[in-house]
Amino acid sequence: MKIDILAFGAHPDDVELSCGGTIIKEIQRGKTVGVIDLTKGELGTRGTSQTRANEACIAASILGVSFRKNLSFPDGFIVNDKSHQLEVIKLIRHHQPEIVLCNAIEDRHIDHGIASKLVSDACFLSGLIKIETKSLDSQDVQEPWRPKSIYHYIQWKALDPDFVVDISEHIDQKMEAVIAYSTQFYDSKSKEPDTPISSKNFIDSVRYRAADLGRLSGTSYAEGFYVERLPAIDSLFDLK
Repeated sequence: MKIDILAFGAHPDDVELSCGGTIIKEIQRGKTVGVIDLTKGELGTRGTSQTRANEACIAASILGVSFRKNLSFPDGFIVNDKSHQLEVIKLIRHHQPEIVLCNAIEDRHIDHGIASKLVSDACFLSGLIKIETKSLDSQDVQEPWRPKSIYHYIQWKALDPDFVVDISEHIDQKMEAVIAYSTQFYDSKSKEPDTPISSKNFIDSVRYRAADLGRLSGTSYAEGFYVERLPAIDSLFDLK
């Protein structure tokens, strides 16, 4: 299935937290979007891999994505090597996205930066004709495919984005997708251990970061991204 946007996250909830509003907006504009979680998040302090899988399904439905897949790479031990790159390449060639969204280049969690480089490298390698991969549906050799653009979303660290997407009309739906991960985020009745993302401060910060990026860009709420290749516009009037 060819899609417009393929969004990768090292863990279930990465895409909801960092680019959920953008995904919702593009889907409502008629674009097709798929999500690939690299791990099951099995090392997370709260919940289990099964509860996170259930939550990911609920969140995917709220986002409205065409599909969500999990590559079951080891949580906390993602490696950017040939075998992992080939698994990502197969998905890129199968779905042929125009745009790839992926993790922050550097962040608090060690998986995020590694996943970012892994996906970015796989996007490049996917375009090389001499790298042979087999179709997910058959034993046919896949055609090479390189996405036109790779955009890295912002996560824990407050990095300065290269551009932002106005999500003012989609912030509430984004937050609904985020809190679908009920085991991970703030719950005053939870008996599970506290974590850096389980506090009320953290869940509030998701909204106020979007509000701050909105303030800086003249909108109500926004999500930020940075790029690997200098973006070009057709006209000065394309900028808001």
